[in-house]
Amino acid sequence: MFWFCSLTKEAKKWFYRQRMSNMLTGVDYPLLNRLFISILLTVMFLNILLVLGTFIFMEGFAWFAHKYIMHGLMWNWHESHHVHHKGWWETNDLFGIIFGVTATALIVTGSEIESLRWLMYVGFGITLYGISYFIFHDVIVHRRVKIKFKTRNRYLNRIIRAHYVHHKVHERDGAEAFGFLYAPKKYEKL
Repeated sequence: MFWFCSLTKEAKKWFYRQRMSNMLTGVDYPLLNRLFISILLTVMFLNILLVLGTFIFMEGFAWFAHKYIMHGLMWNWHESHHVHHKGWWETNDLFGIIFGVTATALIVTGSEIESLRWLMYVGFGITLYGISYFIFHDVIVHRRVKIKFKTRNRYLNRIIRAHYVHHKVHERDGAEAFGFLYAPKKYEKL
């Protein structure tokens, strides 16, 4: 991945030098221009794959963190999410802040340091997952944003049911269904 960042940097330099030369001499190099465009499209495709791959990885990481960290070492934060409370803030929201700061740091680092450009796309993937999590978990399931939402979509209903099963247990141990955007088919009909 590192060589791709420097390759595109050199390709951009070459392309602009070539364009200037073409403008001055009137000579065009269509084959080389197509090669440059192919390289750029390949880089764009790999960057999109990196964003989507990070998004998919985050579901597995979120499952692991939810089961072993939030219901483990950091239960003192996560417990606020399993008990009824008044107000909009839960200590559990600190996890979202941690993920948000991490994603922001990756995006800034990747955008500032050319050789670490790939980190920017990892940050975009984490951000995309965070937005999806917020919409599904906080808006649709827990109704922390007051909107009317009804669905007949089997996938969404399965995830919602799985999350409700998870919240039947108000203790650190004994819970199941730790995923956020994926739930096994056993939660299809309860």
